[in-house]
Amino acid sequence: MASISEGEFERLLVTFERDAVHLETRDAYGTAVELPYMAKWAAGEPDDLAWLQDWCENLREHVKAGRSVRRARIVSEPLSDYQRWSYSIAEPMVDAGEDIRWVPRRLVSSLALPGNDYYLFDDRLAVFLIYAGNGLAVDRVASTDPHDLRLCRSAFEDVWKLAIPHRDYQPV
Repeated sequence: MASISEGEFERLLVTFERDAVHLETRDAYGTAVELPYMAKWAAGEPDDLAWLQDWCENLREHVKAGRSVRRARIVSEPLSDYQRWSYSIAEPMVDAGEDIRWVPRRLVSSLALPGNDYYLFDDRLAVFLIYAGNGLAVDRVASTDPHDLRLCRSAFEDVWKLAIPHRDYQPV
């Protein structure tokens, strides 16, 4: 496994050929991009979500090209503030073509899951996302090891079977 730069990771998000899956397992993140917008939400201030438009445009391009983007979020219930905010901003991404689903943590106790969040691109490359305790990303580690690829695909599909589509999920 080897660390990859933020730029390399961002290129992967737009250059995969067939499908990208993303498994999120944390109840809170502290991404530098998101924190100001989450703070606005917490203060009850409006957000036009213009900052999400580049990602939504990428999603529309993927869908137009026949590529699939799926995200499964394993969440504790009741939802953390971060996940409540995340739920509140998901609609534009879903409208753009990302299949976002929610899985109550209580349902995944007996599943074998990798120790970190990850993206799996075309079943050829896994990128594990390494976070500090405060939720800030500290590293991205890429792997082409067949064991890692099988684990990530298997874990994602097992979680996906239990996942509730965004529009059907009722936050607790």
